[in-house]
Amino acid sequence: MAMSGRKLLQHLLQAVLILFLYQERVVDSAVIRCREEEREALLVLRQGLIDYSGILSSWGSEDKKDCCEWRGVLCLQRGHVYGIQLISGVEGEQPLAGTINASSLYKVHHFRYLDLSNNNFSGSPIPEFLDSVKTLETVRLSNAGFEGPIPHWLGNLSKLQLLDLSGNNGLYNIGDIEWLSHLSSLRYLDLSGCHLPGADDWFQVINKLPLLNDLRLFGCNLPQITSWNPLKVNATASFINLDLSGNLVTESIFPWLFNVSRNLKELNLNSNLLRGEIPEALGHYMVSLTGLYLKDNELEGGFPKSIGNMSCLHAIDLSSNYLIGQLSGFFQNLSGGCTEKKLEFLYLWANKITGSVPDFTRFSSLKELHLAQNQLNGTISKSIGHMFNLKFVELGDNSLKGVISEEFFRNLSNLEGLDLARNSLVLELSNDWVPPFQGISFLALASCKMGPHFPKWIRNLAFSDRPISVLDVSNAGISDTIPDWIWDIFNRVSYFNISYNHFNGNLPDFSLLEPLPAAQIDMSSIHVEGPILLLPWAASYINLSGNKFSGPASFICSVDAKYLTYLDLSNNQLSGLLPDCWAKFGSLLVLNLANNGLFGKIPPSIGSLHNLLTLRLSSNNFYGEVPTFSNFTGLRILDLQDNALSGKIPEWIGESLPSLLVLSLESNKFSGNIPLRLCHLVSIQILDLSFNNISGRIPKCFNNFTALSETTSSYAAISYVYISHWYSAVHAYIDSEWLTWKGRKHEYKYTLGLVKIFDLSCNKMIGAIPEEIMNLVGLIALNLSRNNFSGPITPKIGQLKSLDFLDLSRNQFSGEIPSSLSLISRLGVMDLSYNNFSGKIPTGTQLQSFNASVYEGNPGLCGLPLPKKCPGEVPGQSPSTTIGKIPEDEFLSLGFYVSLSLGFILGFWGVCGSLVLSQSWRHAYFKFLGDMKGRIYVTAVINFAKLKQRFNN
Repeated sequence: MAMSGRKLLQHLLQAVLILFLYQERVVDSAVIRCREEEREALLVLRQGLIDYSGILSSWGSEDKKDCCEWRGVLCLQRGHVYGIQLISGVEGEQPLAGTINASSLYKVHHFRYLDLSNNNFSGSPIPEFLDSVKTLETVRLSNAGFEGPIPHWLGNLSKLQLLDLSGNNGLYNIGDIEWLSHLSSLRYLDLSGCHLPGADDWFQVINKLPLLNDLRLFGCNLPQITSWNPLKVNATASFINLDLSGNLVTESIFPWLFNVSRNLKELNLNSNLLRGEIPEALGHYMVSLTGLYLKDNELEGGFPKSIGNMSCLHAIDLSSNYLIGQLSGFFQNLSGGCTEKKLEFLYLWANKITGSVPDFTRFSSLKELHLAQNQLNGTISKSIGHMFNLKFVELGDNSLKGVISEEFFRNLSNLEGLDLARNSLVLELSNDWVPPFQGISFLALASCKMGPHFPKWIRNLAFSDRPISVLDVSNAGISDTIPDWIWDIFNRVSYFNISYNHFNGNLPDFSLLEPLPAAQIDMSSIHVEGPILLLPWAASYINLSGNKFSGPASFICSVDAKYLTYLDLSNNQLSGLLPDCWAKFGSLLVLNLANNGLFGKIPPSIGSLHNLLTLRLSSNNFYGEVPTFSNFTGLRILDLQDNALSGKIPEWIGESLPSLLVLSLESNKFSGNIPLRLCHLVSIQILDLSFNNISGRIPKCFNNFTALSETTSSYAAISYVYISHWYSAVHAYIDSEWLTWKGRKHEYKYTLGLVKIFDLSCNKMIGAIPEEIMNLVGLIALNLSRNNFSGPITPKIGQLKSLDFLDLSRNQFSGEIPSSLSLISRLGVMDLSYNNFSGKIPTGTQLQSFNASVYEGNPGLCGLPLPKKCPGEVPGQSPSTTIGKIPEDEFLSLGFYVSLSLGFILGFWGVCGSLVLSQSWRHAYFKFLGDMKGRIYVTAVINFAKLKQRFNN
């Protein structure tokens, strides 16, 4: 009984204690926990900040006197403020701005956490107050708009465990980064986007941080390390995540990586200068790796077999290298271990991988397979249809062939993206087929034959739970009427391409459609006709070229130009005046109106397109002077050929277009002298002023054309990069140009950057060719024909060793043809006709190989290949008739024929008669033939086997 009373008393005491604690907590909830001095320190911080969205509205308000209840303030349970987290980015909110005035934060004794990421402090330096807050453990200032030098006093924050200054592209480091070595507690460091070009000691400093396991130095301009032995570096760090992408790192870093990689999970060396083969040691040292990223380097060779030792790779990105080998070999090397079950992302696009697409169903977790832009051939294994987890399949831009049937897609119900474009595939899918994938976001089937009717099954994709955003069925062999339902898709996609098909009828009234903002629309070369009433609203890319659109061009002014960067209406039948509304097209990069029937003066408002890179108004009927295009600092192609423009060549071209690569004013009515200011076009590669009325002399300062003075080019194509919604990636627009080459018009696109032309033909120019022009050693074509040039040709013309085309015809050049001309071995076309050249044509294989018409109209010329012989030459001699020929009457006499007959009789019967009469000789002879046949046969078989083995290897 006593025991039970004791237990009752114990339960009562516990109940009283619980009640007491509950009452205490209720009382505490009404008590202000925030310390007054800490509250004041936060209000000082608040004073310098500009808050457009009321993020800090709770700071200092009467109803929230407790600073621990203020937004972004972090407190300990005892009421001390220990951190501030003011991250903007909530939808509809503007980031904080102003200055950080927090000199009193040192009073917040427990302060150890600061996060001001994703704000906009407009070029302010990192606030100096941080130096006084010795208790800081975490500093996150990423994407906050800070600029200036990274302060070295950050090294005084000895307790710092996390430092993130990434995304502040205005931050830079002065000299070395020795200050980092003092942060012995640092575990996470992210300086991505900061400029560290002078940090030659970066790898040595990193090695002094024993606890560092997460290092991110993306795009820091790290200097190239060429003279260090990583094996002698005392590596104390052991990384889990390492990102050195976007720098100048070379393959010499691998040995150091092997020393610090025992726990490495993620390695990112994208966009560096790695060369050679991927080392086999990679798979021996980095066995714990789950993510390997080596994209955009110069790696070559095959896939290392040791990669199979990495037991649990889930992501591999080796895109944009020079890797070779069979695709089946890549999968074979990855086989084994848990990689087969874990691999989810495989990126191998833009390499030189060959073979067909094999059965890879062992990799059952694979979600993304990117193999575009390789050299794959053969067929695609039907087993791909069993890959239930596949979301993205990218096989475009290869040489794959075969038939794609419904079986191919049987189990691909999770498919979100499919790229089969630009292969030799045939799609055999019934019109009533219902795709198993209803959430596909992009569909690229360019050059896959699926016509002649527009496939109706695509209609189902427009109304799925996740509407399609990219549709490319260009060059698909479709010949049909454009179905009405396609415009429902048009209103939902960000990229719409039906070009290079054959459609009947007219386009719809675009005012009735509502495409997505910044959509890209390509309906070029689809054979439609009629007037264009309006352009698609708010598009960023519009290509309607190569059709039969007619009528006035006034519709251009109706487009919402906020996003428009590309407009191509070339090769149509547009007419009338070009409207003067270009001031609103401030974002335009490419404008192509070539080959239409437009006339009148070029509107002055085109001069307001300051961002323009390409302007083509060629093959129209524009007349008058060219308006001033000032401040076109980025313009690279100006094509005004085949119009009726007049006046002098504008001087501002040389002043305002410093980036110009192509200037074509061919076939206009320009007159006067060539302005000396054109000499400022140091980047010019194609200068075509032919078929005008230009007079005067060639300026000597043309030797300032730096690009024409170089025998190499840094690029084959002239292109610019733009952000595309297509595949959510960066894409390149490749420029093209119609050039007169060897008498014919040719379009140059992928090799335009290699073409270097100087054409002044068909004008009224006078004087001699300046010797300075011979410094343009990169010239491939030089055309000065049909002018009034005179005087001798300088012997320095032999310096133009890159010339393939030279036309000096129909001028008044005189003197001898320089012998140095025969040294230009690449010369394929030459014309020196109808001048006043005299003397002997220089002897040399190159000059004698041309037809005689090349030299006609020069009465004073003599020598081969002309029939006129020079004084002192024996008449009738020529390379083709006299060399090595003996006169017939000195050799082919009757005695010659008698001797020939007797020699044949004696030789034939001397051998054959002996074999007939002598059995032993006959046996020996045929034994010899048999042995010889055996030797030849054995030798042939051995050599053929060796050759076969070499090709198999």
